[in-house]
Order: sequence, then structure tokens, then C-alpha cells
Amino acid sequence: MTVGSPEREKIKVDPNNVRKIREGLLMSKAELARRAKLSVLTIDRVEKGLACRMDTKRKIILSLGLKLSDRDKVFKI
Repeated sequence: MTVGSPEREKIKVDPNNVRKIREGLLMSKAELARRAKLSVLTIDRVEKGLACRMDTKRKIILSLGLKLSDRDKVFKI
């Protein structure tokens, strides 16, 4: 171990449940992007937890077959 680079455990924390829900529906990123009228790159960024607009979140939630009231199940606050 060198100074300035401490070893850290790599713990995967999902910033949201988009990927989990999408995969549970056996849906590809491309299919979700098509249904939501978004790019695959946007879906990838959202699944990685990068910031997105409320309209993007709305499109994703509805494209997953959920209600807008289910937003807390998809996106963590």
C-alpha cells in the first residue's frame, strides 16, 4: 500500500433501481430507450446515478409500466 492511496472495499451501491426493474422485466437498455424516447446513452447515465431532468425520470418511470406515484421505488432521494 502506498501513501495517499488507501485500500478501500469496493461496495456496489445502486443509486437507483432503474436497472434492477428493467432487467426484472427482461428489457434491454435499447428497448427502454425506445419506449421512453430517450437515447441509450441517457439510460446508461441514469442507471449509473448521474443527474437527469425530472422529465427524463417521468419518461423512464412510465416506460417501465409504473405509475408516477411509484417514483420513490425507482429513484432514491
